[in-house]
Amino acid sequence: MSRILSHSVLLALGLAASPALSAETPAWLMAHVGEGEGQIAAPVLSKARALYFQKVKEGKVNNACYFAMDATRPNTPSGRFYIICESQQVFRVIASGHGSGRNLPGVVNFQNGRECVKNFGNASDSDLTMGGSYITSEQKTSFKGYYRASANQIGMLTRTFVQFEGEGETANARKRAIGGHAAVTIKGVCMRKAPGDSHANKDGYVPFGNLVDYAGGRSNGCTSWSRADAATIMNMIKDQPTTVYIYPEASVVKAVEQAAKAGKSPAQAGLYWNSSCIKAIGSPHYWSKDVLEPLIVQYRHDHPGPPPKPVPLCTGADATPLQSKTATR
Repeated sequence: MSRILSHSVLLALGLAASPALSAETPAWLMAHVGEGEGQIAAPVLSKARALYFQKVKEGKVNNACYFAMDATRPNTPSGRFYIICESQQVFRVIASGHGSGRNLPGVVNFQNGRECVKNFGNASDSDLTMGGSYITSEQKTSFKGYYRASANQIGMLTRTFVQFEGEGETANARKRAIGGHAAVTIKGVCMRKAPGDSHANKDGYVPFGNLVDYAGGRSNGCTSWSRADAATIMNMIKDQPTTVYIYPEASVVKAVEQAAKAGKSPAQAGLYWNSSCIKAIGSPHYWSKDVLEPLIVQYRHDHPGPPPKPVPLCTGADATPLQSKTATR
């Protein structure tokens, strides 16, 4: 997706179409509004548009596109993360992971299943998704290690992370290291000799393991995408920040929970929540940092982890020194 609008042109478009100045949504975009697969629910789009045009007006965003995520939808290949470029009439839906949450045995369980999110929150080290307003910030690319791509080829994994800046209840996004990245990592790591490799440690070893693609799975609270989709997004926002609106915000989660206690469905209470996921979870719950962080800190104090162990050296065929010329991205 090309980034062709200058900041001044985009600002003019933003002022002309801002929800604060006009209640109308472009007809082509309205065709994508709904609660079916491949559609965006009206409350999600309304909040996403309002955030985007407000940040354009403030001069904090200079991108032709904006993003939204509906974390009340199930985590399926049909997608729940939206890429919207109004000036180009682009509407695209992609898959995205959600925060896994955690289970602290004997203390509290705020873990989420793979498909539907029940627990939301903004506590540090909670691994929870936090709905609300964000702006994309800097990107950082990190070397993760090498892996066997095929019988005769070694692959190298680098992963780019884009930091999100939040406001209000998402204001601690940087502290929590909340952002977006590809849902891929390397596990089962051992250290393999790699003479002359620029990524090698002082002893000449690099991490080597198995490539794990967890697209469609869960994250540590970040927004995660497939490798291909992540590459597209990173290119779109490089040096051109934009907004990311994640639904539902804390107020919505609390309201839906209260409605459930009163025996009402979200729709009966005038609220939006994906119907299949509300059936699966029964009722959502919001965990504020003020409530959850002390529990996490206390649990860590009462259950200190074992001392770190050195990563083992590779054995067998993987002990053969890695030739950097065989490695490919």
